[in-house]
Amino acid sequence: MARLRDIVFDCARPAATARFWAAALDDCAVAPYDDEELARLRALGITDVEDDPTVLVESHEGGPRMFFQLVPEPKSGKNRVHLDLLAEDMEAEAERLVGLGATIRDRYADHLVLTDPEGNEFCVFGQGG
Repeated sequence: MARLRDIVFDCARPAATARFWAAALDDCAVAPYDDEELARLRALGITDVEDDPTVLVESHEGGPRMFFQLVPEPKSGKNRVHLDLLAEDMEAEAERLVGLGATIRDRYADHLVLTDPEGNEFCVFGQGG
């Protein structure tokens, strides 16, 4: 039986979007750039990690990895898949995420719908949700 390995986001700005999600999620961080990764980028003609076309965010607690990959076309519609986040205080978490670059799109009694800086929808639920 298959297991979930990665969640992949298509985006216009992989490094910035990866930093948003690394900051948004409690146990995640952008993977460090070791010598091998820097050599891979140089081989592609990339000298600034901000221009990395594929940025990895790892979970410190063994959750799935998240990859952010450069694609040329813009987002054109509603996501067919989205992430649901759980927070102790839904409103306080939404405010924190807005401070990181998210936008609140819709409010419901039990959850909020937000978009990340690339326009990808995701939901925030409170502990009772």
